[in-house]
Amino acid sequence: MGSVPVPEALRRLSEDPRFWSLLFAHDGAFPDPDPAELRVSLPVTGGYGLVLDLDLSTGEQTLGLREPAGSEPVQLGWAAPGRPHPAALRWHELELCARVIALEDPTMPHPGLVVALLSPFAPPTDDDDRSAVAAVRAAAYRSLHRAVPPPVPVGPEQAPLPLFAAESWWPQPAAPSPRVIDEAAVAAYTTPAEVRLEVRGGSRFPREGLAELVRQAAQRLSRLPEEQWYAQVRPLARHIADTGDLRPVNDLLGVLTEAGCDHPTVLDALSEPLVPVEACWMVETLAGALPGTLLRRHV
Repeated sequence: MGSVPVPEALRRLSEDPRFWSLLFAHDGAFPDPDPAELRVSLPVTGGYGLVLDLDLSTGEQTLGLREPAGSEPVQLGWAAPGRPHPAALRWHELELCARVIALEDPTMPHPGLVVALLSPFAPPTDDDDRSAVAAVRAAAYRSLHRAVPPPVPVGPEQAPLPLFAAESWWPQPAAPSPRVIDEAAVAAYTTPAEVRLEVRGGSRFPREGLAELVRQAAQRLSRLPEEQWYAQVRPLARHIADTGDLRPVNDLLGVLTEAGCDHPTVLDALSEPLVPVEACWMVETLAGALPGTLLRRHV
């Protein structure tokens, strides 16, 4: 099973509702999927990363940890249709990795794809704010968009007589929805799993390697506010994080744009139409605030 870059591996699949139904609802399968097996490599930082192996014929999933010195990922958890997903990651670990991955990979201008793909491996615990987790997961699924071409104009070459100008004479074709997953599926996928499979206590679980990945990812995220373009907006980002008022986000975006910031992940999270969950994670990052501190005010 060869390694496939994230954009090429997931672009087509992430725009197909059957893909998400196969992974989460175990409803149906791809007819003769090509490829039948897919390896999704998600580099995080410092040579550490997460690897998800997918069998599109059976729906089996294996999540692994890639370490700098290893040639193959070490298994974190395995899932299959009809079996509970393993609690291989804690929610804060997944969210942290998703943020860093999105910041490091400009072809993925949103952490939503990583959250949507791996969140079943990180079910919330009693220590998590379940409403905040559900809000982030829902925003992740809603962020899965497909490119929708503008509708092809239909109608007469010249203005018709008033009698023939009604919509019934020249109906416009229905525009396809830009959302891959509808609201019913979002609600179903964000419902907490009733059964958890704890795997972190096993002797083969790579707890030290995972802890090092999390430590380095946290360091990477903490360095962002000190980098070019971001240091000058940190006071404003901190003000937004402290007050919980998202109205100055447009000012934050303006300062970044004028300073020459062209990072798609940063700009996308702060641009209109503003999605509060998406704006919150970026403001928290730019402010150097603890993840979730602003989000909890808006869920």
